[in-house]
Amino acid sequence: MRHGCRFKNSSKTGRREFLGMMGAIGGSMIIGYPAAGWAQTSRRISIATGGMGGVYFPLGGAIAAAITKYVPNVEAAAEVTAASVDNCKLVAAKKSDLGIIMGDVGYDAFAGAGKFKEKLPLRNLAVLYPNVTQIVAAQGKGIRKVADLKGKTISTGAPGSGVEIIALRILEAEGINPDKDIKRDRLGASESAGALKDGKLHAYFWCGGLPTASILDLAASPGMKLSFIPNADCINKITAKYGPVYYATTIPKGAYSGLDADVPSSAVANLLLAHEEMDEKLAYDIVATIFDHKDDLVAVHKQAESFDLKAAVLGSPLPFHKGAIRYFKDKGLNVPT
Repeated sequence: MRHGCRFKNSSKTGRREFLGMMGAIGGSMIIGYPAAGWAQTSRRISIATGGMGGVYFPLGGAIAAAITKYVPNVEAAAEVTAASVDNCKLVAAKKSDLGIIMGDVGYDAFAGAGKFKEKLPLRNLAVLYPNVTQIVAAQGKGIRKVADLKGKTISTGAPGSGVEIIALRILEAEGINPDKDIKRDRLGASESAGALKDGKLHAYFWCGGLPTASILDLAASPGMKLSFIPNADCINKITAKYGPVYYATTIPKGAYSGLDADVPSSAVANLLLAHEEMDEKLAYDIVATIFDHKDDLVAVHKQAESFDLKAAVLGSPLPFHKGAIRYFKDKGLNVPT
């Protein structure tokens, strides 16, 4: 397949969203390179990402396109998945070569905790950017803080996603039982936004880069007014139980239409994951492509602007791959062990 991105959703709505997104970014993830280059391709690799309405999917497509362009004899493709938990399992089973994940999920996967029954043979290639927890509510529903979610209809993210994990941990920190105290749906980013717009949800959780496309569209919808619920005060309780993988940040005013004040929130690092047995040179070349050709990624998705070489070695909850370590050392950086 000569695409920087592989799409598996066969629904008509999914196709419309996909084609619209591809048009908005100039087709960067689906335009092939010269035939001569493709003829030399000897290896195909896949990148497990997330749902179409989030950041992981288009960003993974950008990374795939750059790898295909700059790493000799490698063709890469991004795939839609249920995100972090599934991505860890896919990479560990060698069904995907790379996965974009949230650091808290990676922490559990490497330790064999939480949703993982055993330790998975995973390594980090780079800390990419922070994932910000966004609790989106419709104004006028009496939801101003996390405790107000009790008794409401909310979505806690797609099954097997990092969103679901942080959502359940935040609810737990506030003493809310997700099986008894709320009416719970488990929807992805686009589905959650659509359900809120249609009045089927009072609020939903999302954890991703800023801004997230589906929330941008929702905030810009005629007659739609949103509230973003602070959640930074949950961090101490969560990290005391689940490990030091979360930190305080803000959703800045102006990030979305109608957001006129900063919102204190929680964040977790996003990682680019590989199997511990990935070829060292391939791992090196992938990391080099991401940071040496960052402008190519930014041209597809502006979240890549936050990729920072010095920050890429900080805050990883699991060990780095030896190929990544070699690249960072070549750049004069010390990789924490």
